[in-house]
Amino acid sequence: MSAGRAVLLYALMAVLLVGVGLFQSWTLSLTILHLCLISAIMALGVNIQWGYAGLFNVGIMGFTALGGLAAVLTSMPPIHGAWEAGGIGIGVSLLALVGTIAAAVFAGRTVKGRLRRPSMAAVIVAGFFLFRAVFDPAVEAIEAFNPARTGYLGGIGLPVIFSWLVGGVLAAGAAWVVGRIALGLRADYLAIATLGIAEILLAVIKNEDWLSRGVKNVTGLPRPVPIEIELQTAPWFVDLSARIGADVTTFSSIYVKVCYALLLVAVLAILMWLAEKALKSPWGRMMRAIRDNRDAAAAMGKDVTGRHMQVFILGSAVVGIAGAMLTTLDGQFTPGQYNPLRYTFLIWVMVIVGGSGNNWGAVLGGFLIWFVWVEAEPAGIWLMNLITSGLPSDSIVRVRLLDAAPHMRLFLMGLILLLVLRFAPHGLIPERRARAAGSGKAEATA
Repeated sequence: MSAGRAVLLYALMAVLLVGVGLFQSWTLSLTILHLCLISAIMALGVNIQWGYAGLFNVGIMGFTALGGLAAVLTSMPPIHGAWEAGGIGIGVSLLALVGTIAAAVFAGRTVKGRLRRPSMAAVIVAGFFLFRAVFDPAVEAIEAFNPARTGYLGGIGLPVIFSWLVGGVLAAGAAWVVGRIALGLRADYLAIATLGIAEILLAVIKNEDWLSRGVKNVTGLPRPVPIEIELQTAPWFVDLSARIGADVTTFSSIYVKVCYALLLVAVLAILMWLAEKALKSPWGRMMRAIRDNRDAAAAMGKDVTGRHMQVFILGSAVVGIAGAMLTTLDGQFTPGQYNPLRYTFLIWVMVIVGGSGNNWGAVLGGFLIWFVWVEAEPAGIWLMNLITSGLPSDSIVRVRLLDAAPHMRLFLMGLILLLVLRFAPHGLIPERRARAAGSGKAEATA
């Protein structure tokens, strides 16, 4: 029943995307497909944390932004003038920071008695002033170098496809730090901690212009697919367009979007395969045992906090990969676009509606919710025009209804969430529950 329902729902989703191509445009349909795929990867990462282990992470936005930052640091060429102006100072200041941390740890381990904390505090204060004495002049020099066009260090100039992996690694590293601080807290405190840390990460990205230009944005990121203008002048592509009778401009746009879609599908397929393998393994059964009864799992000798750390890092890495892919798709890094509505609330709606604990359900939720989010506004305008078609153009009722049409997406999000929670509380594709005996055996052997 569950497999048949999943096939039917995915088929309906495909019909909706084809319908957009037939009745609106194939370019729009492929654009929606791109963002559906990236949203599905984000939902998959959150499902690994919540569906596997019950970790309530509300800091999705921060890990997504770190993925976008990775795209800049990996694929953009280095700004040689900025490196000459302050690159050495940044390197020395980072070494001073690492040295301060090491010295504080050493003081904490070697100094005993009442002098332990004062000595650690003295080392930290001295290290802070040393760090700022080197860091601040270097930052000023970097940000003063051609600020209208650069004003930052740039990246290392690798192919942009590598930034997807770097985004996952960067998000995983941040998740390890966050986990050391926040894991072990109660669910509501964990949510508050992850939200606060995400805001801190975003504030750093927005204000440290030397790193990625801050709110001035980075544009012109390299692309992993051909550029439309280059295709339009390539003889082989012009001949192909002529043979199929397509306009070369329109066909080049569709060709590039299809290439993007194939790349995104390949990444989603790999992550999905790995997630399913992990879920069905003894490790996955142990994670669900910890989720369902943490105290019982701890009584059986399981390292609950350590396992939570593992799943928190894995889920955050997947979200970081999606963040890097999103920045690559847009071709620009704009820290101002990251907001909790789009990159936290909406992702959680995808997981809940699709079915937490089920990877296929989370991916379906990513497709469905993003499709509704994009199409709700034009559908709302069409509906309001239809309802008010018999009213005069200056009618106050017509004006108010048309003004309210863009807000249909928020209304539909709430309505969908309420309907699913009422009639399908475990999601459209719920988690498969093992029988009690088999579950107990799996928990014992994990």
